[in-house]
This record gives sequence, structure tokens and C-alpha cells, in this order.
Amino acid sequence: MSIASRLLIVSKTLIAVGVGGLAGRAEELADTSQPVVELEPLTVYSAAVALQQPSSTFAMPVTLLRYESRVDVQARGFAEAQADISIRGGTFENTGITLGATPIYDPQTGHYYAELPIAPAMITAPDVRTGTAQASQGWNANAGGLAYGWQRIRAGSHGFATGGVGDNSLDAGELYVSQAAPVEALGGRSLGVDLSVAASQGEGSRTNGDHDFARYAGRVQLADERSQTDVFAGYQSKFFGWPNLYIPLTATFNETENLKTRLYALNHRVSFGADGDFFQVGANHRRNSDYYDPERTAPDSPVPFEHETKVTTTAFDGRSTIFTGEENTLALGYRAGVVADSIDSQRLSVATPGSTTQIGSGRFDDRTQAFVGLYPEYTTELPGDDALRFTTGLTYDISNRDKEALSPLAEAAWLRPDSTVRKVSAGYARSTQLPSYTALNSSPVGIFGGDSDLGRTTTDNFEVGAEALLAGWMTSASVFYRMDDDLVDWVFTAPPSPLRQATAVDIDTAGVELGARRSWNAFDLVFGYTYLVKDEADGSPELDASFYALNYARHRLTAALVARLGAGFELRFDNEARVQEDNPLRVGSDEAIISAIGLSWSVAGVKGLSVYGQVDNLWDEEFQEVPRVPSARREWSVGATYVW
Repeated sequence: MSIASRLLIVSKTLIAVGVGGLAGRAEELADTSQPVVELEPLTVYSAAVALQQPSSTFAMPVTLLRYESRVDVQARGFAEAQADISIRGGTFENTGITLGATPIYDPQTGHYYAELPIAPAMITAPDVRTGTAQASQGWNANAGGLAYGWQRIRAGSHGFATGGVGDNSLDAGELYVSQAAPVEALGGRSLGVDLSVAASQGEGSRTNGDHDFARYAGRVQLADERSQTDVFAGYQSKFFGWPNLYIPLTATFNETENLKTRLYALNHRVSFGADGDFFQVGANHRRNSDYYDPERTAPDSPVPFEHETKVTTTAFDGRSTIFTGEENTLALGYRAGVVADSIDSQRLSVATPGSTTQIGSGRFDDRTQAFVGLYPEYTTELPGDDALRFTTGLTYDISNRDKEALSPLAEAAWLRPDSTVRKVSAGYARSTQLPSYTALNSSPVGIFGGDSDLGRTTTDNFEVGAEALLAGWMTSASVFYRMDDDLVDWVFTAPPSPLRQATAVDIDTAGVELGARRSWNAFDLVFGYTYLVKDEADGSPELDASFYALNYARHRLTAALVARLGAGFELRFDNEARVQEDNPLRVGSDEAIISAIGLSWSVAGVKGLSVYGQVDNLWDEEFQEVPRVPSARREWSVGATYVW
């Protein structure tokens, strides 16, 4: 089926369901006294996308990013197995993740940033941060970031159990339970506990694409009206195979990866007043074990691709109003943190001349980084309810393994809460980041060639944006220009050679982001569009064979539909259409339409019970999200969910 035909079908489906829903429920929609439909919070994790779980395994935090308009998930196989997360055309290591007050970080490689052993029911929907927001609240990630908070555990006894079977011998399931005492029971505080167990296995949509996943997560929470304290522990094991997972040759390599991730986290947050003042402090320890096999049918290498990283982080952030006058307010945002990491690996070790077992070429295998930032914010009122807000500040980054850096930012925003155009802003931000151990410590000769002399990347971002309420639609628009200096990319000198080299390059990126969403009683619609263009500022011919920095969509359109059809039926439909920048490593088309669809029915007479069926990669698209890596084929699953 051609791209045009698929686009026509998607368009007709969106229009037909929308018009049909309006026509079939016109009386209900016309009654403005009808309450807005509230979706079940235990199984609906993000309103930015339609489908809340995949067809190939159980739901993970990365699941909710697959069709997020401002996030490009570049999967090897299916996203929950291995996925690179790109924001605004950044590489897989330019996207950061924060959980509460603390960054979540993998020092080996950005390929494992998405390894979070957390049930989506335990955390908030991801907040996508860019520009000054990322510079003042993120860490070690220059293109953008994903911020998660801890969900409040609801009073009483709640939970859900879901299980399904599907294509390619799939079976998957998850159990989530929570219990919290009412606030009155503990003198104004609530003590809660929630637990989650999930597992899946299947043969995969391609030969040697099997997987076996398990996740165990638990949390204790103490909360009152103004504060919340969370203590969390999680463990996740993932074995999966995929042809040409990392080796981009025309010959097939049946590669496998075995990951074990442990995460322990503590976070305390307290809110002050109604002006957005808060303080939060947290700590986490993450241990990730990785065993990679480039060919499952061959004998093990005498020097295995086996690595273990440990990261301990502590951080705090907050905002405090310093002065409030009749027409102006002065506040101060602040944050600080320390991140200490280490790696144990024969291949990513400190250089040991003459050794046949320690073949890394690094200068170090542990590192401590620290950051501190202050961000004054001045707001002055204008006639009506309008206001002007000016934010400035500095972030100071330091490491015992690299030079320090001072990064300024500034933003001016016109706030118009009662107008059609709600906000107009313009800002500038500088940020920096240090490279991973794979880039630093890999032998310069081999499949993954490292460079121990790589240093700090510096990025300058200029941006203007606006938010508006137009005919009931919440809309947003932004235009940005980002300049990356000494960006670490992996390049090929003679594609399709399997040898890639970590290289510092200079790239400028310009882009436009548009978004729109609206909800009715009968259905919800979310649209997003991104345009990107890049200029290889140093003119290096090596960038023509860039594996990551030049793997981006010039045009990407997303459309999500949730339709409540009546009689207990609900349709969920996610779509993306993209025109990818030409890449000499990619096999097949640079254009694709990828869709996922699901239909569920709430069983009449059995409260909380629903059955579902869904399909990922509806059109069986073979677009290579990562060049030379075969795509996942179409997969379906059916199952049931019981919520209490």
C-alpha cells in the first residue's frame, strides 16, 4: 500500500470517527452541564498519546513516548526492547531524564537512558522540556529532557490486573496494587504503599527477535496536603534478540542483549503558598548490568561485551518568592546536585598497555560531576490580568575529569491568561554535557571506536514560542535555532562499513514545533508537527555518514485519537507520518506512515472489567528508524484488564 493510500485511510478514519461521534452524541455534547469525562487514572498514563500499552510487551515509561509529538523514539526492534530517545533532532545522548529532584543517568551509553524499572502507574506523565526550561531544570542533556514526578497514591484500596496474548507466541501481563490510609487517619497525613509486577515473553516479529522481560517495583509514600515523600525500589531484567541490533551490515548478525537494571530512589517535595513556590530534595542509586552478544550462534568472545555501571545522585531544587509588591514580584529558582558514576568493563576500562583482557583505551573509569544554578525571576503586572515575566540565571557545571563550565540563560515572557494568545516568549540558553564511557573508553580500532580526548559539548539555543486557546483548541508553537559545538556523534568513513567512530562535530539545527489538542465528551484529538533542518557547520565530509546526528525527520506529523463510541466501546488510534533526512546507511524509503490502533469494551454488568484488541505497526511498515536496523513487523494482541 502506498504512502498516499495510508495517509488517506488515516485521514478518513479521523474524520469519520470524529463526525460520527459528534452526530451520534450531539444531544450529550450540546448539554454543557455534562461533566468532562474523566478517564481511569490507573491505566491512562498520558493524555498526549492514545494507546497506553504496546502490543509486544507490558507498558513501560518509553511506551508513552512512541507517538509523543515532541519526542522521536528510534527503536531497535520494538521500543520497549531498545530505544534511542531524540528531542528536536538531538542524538540519543542529548536527551536527559529527571525523576523528582534527581537526574537519572547512564554513564555507559545513552542507549540505556530509557531503562527505568518503574511502573507507569507510579509516575506522572512525562513533561517534555526544551530551551530555558531544560537548561534550568535538566542536566547533561543539551537538546531536551523528560521530567517525571511521583504520582499521589489514592486513598483506599485500588489496583488493576491485565493480561494478554498475541502474535508470535506473545504472553504479557501486569499486576498493580495500592493501599493508602485516608488523610484523617494519621492526623492529616496519608501513608500509602503500591506494588507492581510485570512480565512478558515472545518470539518476536522477526527471526531471532525473541524477548523475555520482567519488572518488580514497590513504593512507600507519606503525604499530606502540601508535601509528599516517596521511597522506591525497582528491578527489571530484559533479554532480547534482534538481527543487526547494532552492527549495520547487509549480512545478518543475530545479536542479543541482556540487561538488568536496579533503581533505588528517595524524593521529598513540599509546596508553599499559591505562587508556585516549592522545595524538593532527592537521591537515587542506579545499577545497570549489560551483556551484549554480537552473534548468538557463535562462541563467546574471550573479551566479552559485558559492562556494569553504578550511579549515585543527590540533588535539590526549588523556587522561593523573595518580594511581593502591589504590581511586581521577585522570586528565585535554585538547584544543586552531585552525580558520581563508575563502570566495570574489560572493553571500556582504563588503558592497560600489553593486556589482552583489559582492552579499553580510557583515561578513567569513574567520575564525579556537580552542578549548581540560580535563576532570578521578576514579574510585573500589566493592565488587566496580563504580566511580563523576566527570567535569567547561571548554571555552573564541574567535574573531576573535565573542565568546568558556566552557562547563562535569559527569557522574557508576556503572560495573558484571559486572552486568546495566552503566552508569548523569547529566550536564550546555554548548556553543556560530558560524553559517555563508550565514546571515551572504547578502543579506537573496532566496531565502536572511541576517543579518550573527547571533551565537553557546548550548546547555545535561541527560541521564540507562543501558546493560544483557539476555538476550544489548546495550541502551541515554537521556533528554535540550536548550535552544538563539539557534539559527540558516531560516524562512518566508508559506509556501509561496520566500523563507527566517536567524533566531535559542529552542527546547527533549526526547527519549528506546532501542537494542538482538544477534548469533547465523545473523543479527544491531539496533533503535532515538527520541521527540522541541519547544517554541518564544520563542513566535514564524515558527517555524510553520520549514524545519529543526521538521523532525523525533516517533517514529522503525529495524530492521536481517543473515541468513546458508546455502549462501553473505546477506540484509540495513534499515527505518525514522517519524511526522514536522506542517510546513505538506510535501506528502503525515507518516507513512512506508522500507525497503532486499539479497541476496548467495558464488559456490561462487570464493573472494572474490559477486554481489548490492538495492533502495532498497522500498515506493516518496514521503515528503518535506526539506519540498517530492521524494523519491527506488524503485531497484534488481545487481552483483558480488571480495575478496582
